[in-house]
Amino acid sequence: MCGIVGLLVKKPELRESLGRMMVPMLVEMAARGPESAGLAVFTGPIGADRRKFSLYAPSWSYDWAGFEAAFIRHFGTHASIDICGNHAVLECDESAARVKPWLAATFPQLHMLAAGRAMDIYKDIGHPAAVADRYDFSSLTGTHLVGHTRMATESAVTPDRAHPFTAGEDFCLVHNGTISNPYMIRRKLEHRGIRFETDNDTEAACRYLEWRMREGDDLETALQKGFEELDGFYTFLIGTGDKLALVRDAFACKPAIVAETDDYVAVASEFRALAHLPGIDHAKLFEPMPEEIYSWKV
Repeated sequence: MCGIVGLLVKKPELRESLGRMMVPMLVEMAARGPESAGLAVFTGPIGADRRKFSLYAPSWSYDWAGFEAAFIRHFGTHASIDICGNHAVLECDESAARVKPWLAATFPQLHMLAAGRAMDIYKDIGHPAAVADRYDFSSLTGTHLVGHTRMATESAVTPDRAHPFTAGEDFCLVHNGTISNPYMIRRKLEHRGIRFETDNDTEAACRYLEWRMREGDDLETALQKGFEELDGFYTFLIGTGDKLALVRDAFACKPAIVAETDDYVAVASEFRALAHLPGIDHAKLFEPMPEEIYSWKV
């Protein structure tokens, strides 16, 4: 059992409040997942020739200044780094194809959580309230976000197995449920050169959907093909640079509820995570149908 939350604000003036609106949603879902928590927040995209990389270090005393200096020496380019404890967001004009192998070879103790132009990732083990406080989630700003609270059922409780999972650029997925054929999906993708970083079933779903999009599908088409390929009981919440999307499997036994107003779209596993939101008494509330694709664009 896990908890999912998502929030997309429709009005630019609400972007400064995105984190403050979300934190009570995440904390309320701690009962469904007290072991770890995380979120992906989408900001306005940086320039087309620049990239952001979300990084995780093993210690809060990690030498980020030394890492930044080594990066600049190696690539001979300008870079900036925004540090939040053992997380950091590196911004530069180098591609993921160049940065990721260098990082693995030179700083193997660092884990790249995400890459792209708009998405930042923060995730860690611990009670969701503690994680939210640790990384000051309430101060986060942006257009939309995807969050998760985890109760592990099929893999270890570690930061890299916490959700959201990411693949490619500006693509993430959180999941409540169980995929019953993850190793079949893994084998299919590994034959195509796609590498996996954990044994978590959610990673298989995330990489499958992102692979379909790299093959030319739009998000909705990829999700439709996911209904055919991904077996199990699940609710997926997906974030991209400009969309929030929600799907449930054919049996829809994993809960989800959506609240939509003129100001926002909010998604959670249970209504109590939405009850604090402004205007919730007048929101359009509905439970998503099985194998229906719901998506909202920024």
